[in-house]
Amino acid sequence: MLAKHYGWEPRLEPVTENPYIEDYYKDIERWSFAMEVYYLKQRFKDMLSISKATDTVVVDRTIFEGVHVFTRGNYEMGNMSMRDFNTYMDLFEQMTSMFEPPRLMIYLRSSVPHLIDNIQKRGREYEQSIKLSYLEGINKRYDDFIENKYHAEVLTIDVNNLDFEHSHEDFASIIRKIENVLSPKLI
Repeated sequence: MLAKHYGWEPRLEPVTENPYIEDYYKDIERWSFAMEVYYLKQRFKDMLSISKATDTVVVDRTIFEGVHVFTRGNYEMGNMSMRDFNTYMDLFEQMTSMFEPPRLMIYLRSSVPHLIDNIQKRGREYEQSIKLSYLEGINKRYDDFIENKYHAEVLTIDVNNLDFEHSHEDFASIIRKIENVLSPKLI
């Protein structure tokens, strides 16, 4: 929606193209490392391309949150060994030394019940068995990531009471918040 509104180039996470995602939800421990490496590769490729772009690009998930929220979560839940996690983090550190973080991260903060509603609306069969504890862990790691691990500018927007997909007023309120943060030449 932001890409369309501003004429920015969108980069969306390759969910349906991910060859591991269905297997991951069937056997998380077996497939977590492979899936996370796949996403790391995709996000790194995007970040290299974005770093050379002349137009503004909007990304739905960065390499940074992918690592600090989802990969770390798999490690903390015992789905990834320490050896695999350390190898992954070494690779991540090498990759991220090659580019700057995004100018602005927009964090759409959502409660677990709101996340569950969105998952049900999306209707992806493999997501329907996601455990409540998994979503609670994601939210805690996102909060930690935003507060302690991400060192660039962040705009946090609570979306629990917003329907920005269907309400022009709600979407406009998000646009106003973004425009208060970004310089006029980026918009």
